[in-house]
Parts: sequence; structure tokens; C-alpha cells
Amino acid sequence: MRLIKQITLAAALIGTSISAHAVDLTKVPSGAYAVDPTHAYVNFQYTHLGLSRPMLGFDDFTIDLNLDNADVTKSTIAVNIDPKSIQAGSDIWKSHLTGGDFFDVGAHPEITFMSKSIEKTGEDTLKVMGDLTIKGTAVPVTLDVTIHAAMNHPMSGKPVLGFSAEGQLLRSAFGLGKFAPNVSDEVDLMITAEVSQ
Repeated sequence: MRLIKQITLAAALIGTSISAHAVDLTKVPSGAYAVDPTHAYVNFQYTHLGLSRPMLGFDDFTIDLNLDNADVTKSTIAVNIDPKSIQAGSDIWKSHLTGGDFFDVGAHPEITFMSKSIEKTGEDTLKVMGDLTIKGTAVPVTLDVTIHAAMNHPMSGKPVLGFSAEGQLLRSAFGLGKFAPNVSDEVDLMITAEVSQ
């Protein structure tokens, strides 16, 4: 019991020290940042028949940040995704997802997110509100963002930022509701990325 208490206390102290560390955005200049495609992931997750929680993602996307390092709420972020690049786990499932029942990539070759406002919620956390457009339908979405680091990259010397973002949406809002509720209408969206000048 004593050992458990000591581990719990150590974990609490570590957590406190981590959360107390604020990212200093003035360590990197304001301006345009683009995604490092080797260190970026756009994934989404849903529930299938209550049996599993598949996680799918996209291979081809851009993330562009226009950073205001003095007032991060004045920054903007844009994401552009090629839905043909979906990672589905099998060719059959990928063909179905890119077809008319779902993303219909022939008629709708891109998915976009454009921020409209940013709210600071903590030392390193933000709420980013914007429009997510899928199949020509724009729906307001809120992303909870955590900034992990801002620095000059130790290898390239370029200014870099690292962040994660999470949000939830209803796929039916975009005309993607087939098989609901057996396949959950609620979809969890997760982005983690490094962007550099």
C-alpha cells in the first residue's frame, strides 16, 4: 500500500511539473508554417456494431498555420485532405468509402477545414472553431488543441511547432450517415502534427 501511495504521489508531482510548463510561442517567429508530412497524422474513429473501434486515417493532406506569436488567438489554420488517400485496412473497404455511399471522391475531391476563431483555454491549450467541409457541406466544428512545443528544430534549425487536436462530429451532417446507428453516427477526429516555417 505504501508503494502504491508513493507511485501515486510521484505521478502527481510529475503531472504537476508537466502541466506547469508553458510553451513559449515567442521562441518561434510569427508567419506561415506548413506541415511536416513525415510527422503528421489525421485519423478518425467510430464504433462498429458495439464490437470494435476502428481507426482510419488519411495519407495525403496539408496543414497550414499562420501564426501570431504575440496573440495566438489571431492565428489561423487550414487543413486540406485528399479523401482518395484514406487508409481503410482493405481494398474492398477503401473502394466502398471512396464511392458514392460515403466520400464520393469523384464528385468531391477534397475535404477542408478552415478556422474562424481561436480561444485560449489554458497555458498550452486552445479551442479552435471553424468550418469542416465534406462533400460540399460545411459544418461548424470545434477542436480542442494542445501545443506541445515551439522551438528551433535541433537538426534543421528551422522554427517548428508541435500540436495535437481532437474533436467530435456527426457524419450524418455531411451526408455520410449510411448504416447508422449500427455504425456510430458520432466520429472522433484526431490530428497530431509538426509544422515548420
